[in-house]
Amino acid sequence: MTDVVDLAPSETEPLVRMLPAEAYTSAEVLAWERRHLFAGSWTCLGRLEDLFGDEATNQRAVRIGEVGALVVRQGDALRMYANTCRHRGHELVADGESAGKRMITCPYHAWTYGLGGELKGAPGFRGVEGFDPAEHALVELPVREWQGWVFGHALHADNTPEVPSFETHLGAITGLLEPYSAASLVIADRHTYEVAANWKVIAENYHECYHCPLIHPELCEVSPPDSGENYDLPGTWVGGAMDLRPGMATMSLTGELAATPLPGVDPRRVEYLHLLPNLLISAHPDYVMTHRMVPLEPGRTWVECTWLTLPDAGAASGAVEFWDITNRQDWAACESVQRGLESPHFRPGPFAPNEDAVAQLVALIGSAYRAG
Repeated sequence: MTDVVDLAPSETEPLVRMLPAEAYTSAEVLAWERRHLFAGSWTCLGRLEDLFGDEATNQRAVRIGEVGALVVRQGDALRMYANTCRHRGHELVADGESAGKRMITCPYHAWTYGLGGELKGAPGFRGVEGFDPAEHALVELPVREWQGWVFGHALHADNTPEVPSFETHLGAITGLLEPYSAASLVIADRHTYEVAANWKVIAENYHECYHCPLIHPELCEVSPPDSGENYDLPGTWVGGAMDLRPGMATMSLTGELAATPLPGVDPRRVEYLHLLPNLLISAHPDYVMTHRMVPLEPGRTWVECTWLTLPDAGAASGAVEFWDITNRQDWAACESVQRGLESPHFRPGPFAPNEDAVAQLVALIGSAYRAG
């Protein structure tokens, strides 16, 4: 089995290099990442309106890395449980499905739980000696809502030394995104893609514009590829900002606004931020775009691209068209990288100085590998 510790880049080599090919192509490495970087971290599950858009829905089954979880809404509060019955392990709600009931009922043997996780009913166990319902409550998992996104940590505190603070996980990204008030925005449009590349290849591509002059002519028309700067601030995230060209109001094919301007944000700047492990947040003067990544296989990733605008701002078609073109250009490049990584002749190459955000990302993942 591949040892992820051996995949971490050297901390002493003068040039920062890519991770070895196995980090992008090995099923064993991806299984480790799904457990430790996805289930074992604060992973984005989607927008609150995605999980509970229907007022009747109060239970939503999701998968966080390798772990099934059940997110439950009680009024304005969220709770999350392991999606496994305490009787024989059957899923309480089928993966990806939802329910709208006053109780959580296992469809296998009808064990029933309150929305607070307590066991309410176990057919056939009334009066059974030694059976204590209090010992069979659902396993509760940490869940948080932030700016309209829901995040879950699928490894319970009993299974890990410590569940890291969500506030520590966010760090300084909160201040950067606060002016955009993403919680008040609504979904204007959404595209989903299945990309034949490892999730880290997609993330690395997101963090540099070294490639932009060659494959993104539309992007370079509205934003100089050598503009902006990357951040080195607290939190489990990587990112930076780029500028718009003079006369350009936003990232669209014409440079014209695609939606109502967001009040209080810098009209000349676009933030590109990656909250690890799986949420890419691109904040523009008139919309916020996100890419949510779910790794399916070492060389296959599901990507959900969402455009958020002020209510009644319209479909933001100018932004959607621009980024669909740009996304597809990126996916073609990422898929080509993935094929190259599978070559027996691949050796990790060095990062250029303007790929410093990619180097930060690789360093973060490498530190996780070293921690085992």
